[in-house]
Amino acid sequence: MKLMILIAAAAGLAPCQTPDVQTIMSRVGINQAKAQELRNQYIYTQKQLLRFVRSNGKIAREERREYLVTPQLRRVKKKLVHFEGKYQDGKQYVSFDKPGYEHKSLDLDAELLNDMSEDMTNDRKSPDGVGRDLFPLTYHQQLKYDFQLLGAETYRGREVYRVSFKPKPHMEDADWKGEALIDAAEFQPVWVSTNLAFKMPLLVKTLLGTYQKFEDGMWFPVSYGGEFEVRGVFLYRRTMSISMTNTDFHKLDVNSTIAYQTEGKIEDK
Repeated sequence: MKLMILIAAAAGLAPCQTPDVQTIMSRVGINQAKAQELRNQYIYTQKQLLRFVRSNGKIAREERREYLVTPQLRRVKKKLVHFEGKYQDGKQYVSFDKPGYEHKSLDLDAELLNDMSEDMTNDRKSPDGVGRDLFPLTYHQQLKYDFQLLGAETYRGREVYRVSFKPKPHMEDADWKGEALIDAAEFQPVWVSTNLAFKMPLLVKTLLGTYQKFEDGMWFPVSYGGEFEVRGVFLYRRTMSISMTNTDFHKLDVNSTIAYQTEGKIEDK
């Protein structure tokens, strides 16, 4: 009897076997779907910092946007609640008060910056607005990629698996390669870094996203940032960067109403 107890105790102390990468990513795909359903129950604040920098290091255009984000069926609705913008005019900076403002007949900075915000943070088919193809961890996106388990480590006090990914051969609509840290207990991503998987002379792009666990087991992307470079005709060259943070999460009640303040008035939605 004592021998059986010792054997059982030893088995209990033995380290858990690390699952293979297919098992890890399968569970991640399932949990990503569950997390997206839970995200539909929360409103939150999203802040964006969008910046275009000239080749000489000077800021050509900068916008700071703050949105109130509310869930809709299979998508989100964003209400702009605060905005600050500026552009370089000679040696001075001029302020403006709305997204997309163009200060001349052909303003590439205004058009490209607004497109960057829309494409990367306002995907209408994504439950959290972040482009679904940017971080290929959902079930359907995983089908396009090969994954490799690089090892196990500790990240911010939690055990995680480090996994790399790259497009499967001849997969034309898979654009990214990178690494992810997967929480070993809950099989949710906590950190993802991606780069374009192919060389492109006019565009170099790097993206980084972090995730955090909230109440009810809900995991949410809390920060997201990237930088890329564009070179065009007539010596046009910009380093473009985006930084996004999500904060102030509040769970919606079925009887809740959302109030927006506009020009001193309150509108109920």
